[in-house]
Amino acid sequence: MQIFETARLTVRHFAQEDAEDFYRFNSHPVVMQYIRPVKNRTECDAFLTENLNLYQPGSCLGRYFVADKHTGHFVGTFSLLYMSGTDDIHIGYGLMPECWGRGYAVELLKAGIGYFFNNTKRAVIFAITEPANTASRKVVEKAGFMRKGPVKQQQKPLDLFYINRGDYRA
Repeated sequence: MQIFETARLTVRHFAQEDAEDFYRFNSHPVVMQYIRPVKNRTECDAFLTENLNLYQPGSCLGRYFVADKHTGHFVGTFSLLYMSGTDDIHIGYGLMPECWGRGYAVELLKAGIGYFFNNTKRAVIFAITEPANTASRKVVEKAGFMRKGPVKQQQKPLDLFYINRGDYRA
C-alpha cells in the first residue's frame, strides 16, 4: 500500500516480496553504520516479518519501502517510529549508497513531515542523528528541523531535532 509520493519517490508498505531489497539494505555495513548493527539473512527475514506486523489500520507507524517513482527501483527506507522509552515519534530514512548525493533524503523527509502532520494530531515530530553523522545532521536541518540538544539512548549519545506542527511549512 502506498503511503505518499514525492516528485521522484514513492513510499509504500514493505511486502514479503521485498525480502531481497530489505536484506541488501539491512546487511550493508556502510548503510547501517549509523542506524543499527548489520543483520544476516535469517535476522533480516525475521526483522521484515516484525516490520510487516507494525502496519496497523489508522496508524502511520512503520518502516517503509522507498522506490524511484519512474523505475520502481529500491532507493531505501523511510520510517515513523516511537523513540525509545517514550511515546514521541521520530522520523527516519536510509538510502542505498548508489542513491546518495541526489537530494532524495531531504525530499523524503520534507514529504514525510507533511504526511505525519496530515495523518496525526501530534504537535511535534523528532529526528535523531549520531553526532559523527554530519551528513544526516545537514539533511535534517535542510528539511527544517531544529536542534533540541544531545540525548542518550541505551547509553549512546545522540543529537535530537524537532519540528513543531505550527512551524511546518509544506
